[in-house]
Amino acid sequence: MIKKRVILVTDGDVYAKKNIQLVAKKYGGRCISSSFGNPTLLSGEEMVQLILKAKSEPVFVMFDDSGYLGEGAGEIALKYVASHPQIEVLGVIAVASKTHQSEWAKVNVTVDRDLQVSSFGVDKSGIQEMDIGRINGDTVYCLDTIDVPVIVGIGDIGKMARKDDVKRGAPVTCKAVEIILERNGYDVSQWNGKNTDFTEADE
Repeated sequence: MIKKRVILVTDGDVYAKKNIQLVAKKYGGRCISSSFGNPTLLSGEEMVQLILKAKSEPVFVMFDDSGYLGEGAGEIALKYVASHPQIEVLGVIAVASKTHQSEWAKVNVTVDRDLQVSSFGVDKSGIQEMDIGRINGDTVYCLDTIDVPVIVGIGDIGKMARKDDVKRGAPVTCKAVEIILERNGYDVSQWNGKNTDFTEADE
């Protein structure tokens, strides 16, 4: 069985959509633009159908619980996609938010808003925290229950005091994607310097 290679993103607002469309184009993949939503509107089954139709890989898919405590629509869909037999999850970009004392998840590594990679957590603004190997977030409650090679924590995608703005090339998001690709054996240098103008994705 040929599996589709996928990168999961735990945010689905308009900023995330623009950034993910950009990185999908930069790294030769495809963004499932219709997975954007706050909260997630597509079911896991619908997302899998769109992923399997994607013309190139990796396929980027967004999930968002819109602040719902516990397992919301985004996490239900994420678990379904991650466990589907025709899907190979390369990694997860876990996005921090202001849900302190509620949901948190273990991460393998984080990227702060200054592109520093470390084992410390990051907050919504992309600033390093004291906790090691964990972040607080909205749609991260279920990440400890799925089997993925690497989880990269970042601040609020597309924001972080404009340091991850799509007009700046979404550098924090790009760094997180490169870490995931490198951990899966890809040589990311082949993409460096390519055109990163973002357009609406086909999906």
